[in-house]
Amino acid sequence: MRLGVNIDHIATLRQTRLEASPDPLAAARAALAGGADGIVCHLREDRRHIQPRDVYDLKKLGARLDLEMAATPAMVRFALKVKPEMVTLVPEKRRELTTEGGLNLNSKVKSQKSKIRSAIRKLQDAGIVVSLFIDPAKEQVEEAAALTADFVELHTGAYARKASPRELEKLGLAARQARMIGLRVNAGHGLDYHNVKNVARIPGIEELNIGFSIIARAVFVGMKKATEEMKNLIPHT
Repeated sequence: MRLGVNIDHIATLRQTRLEASPDPLAAARAALAGGADGIVCHLREDRRHIQPRDVYDLKKLGARLDLEMAATPAMVRFALKVKPEMVTLVPEKRRELTTEGGLNLNSKVKSQKSKIRSAIRKLQDAGIVVSLFIDPAKEQVEEAAALTADFVELHTGAYARKASPRELEKLGLAARQARMIGLRVNAGHGLDYHNVKNVARIPGIEELNIGFSIIARAVFVGMKKATEEMKNLIPHT
């Protein structure tokens, strides 16, 4: 199982003063030194943390980069210029503090599904692997496969909030279903040093993407050490 470290909140701190530091690129280097298998960042339309220049800088690192973004024409054009190894399409609401849930692939609004399908096709045609951030629900997994995504990333927020066996079971069932119909599986959102082990035991999940808890821990122990501590909690070779 791989660990992708999301460095968005390093940029959040930087943007509070519009200074040059702390530098997301330096944070990414420290995370990789601590054992991260890749770097994740979310370029939001409102640019509240990560900026376009950050994405270009992160791409130059040579590490695997997963760019989270909305499925808008402008963001697709940007991704085609940068060419990260992976794009994860996520929903966005301007007033949310963080991503509140997965894409609603079951939406009856035809234009929404058409927009996602178009984004997937253009990104894949450019050689970019595409993942869809979804809730762990049977119908969402089926729609992701129908849209020809390469991966799904299962939203672990409900489990992280409740830590209930039922929410953990949903994640396990969704991961198994996804693998059975040809999708590869990542997971993330709200995972921390206390709740990650149960999710890390779910068969079929290839990568856990974790950000806030690692950044918060890094305030006290540093980015490299915080990444090492998280990496040691998940099975890896």
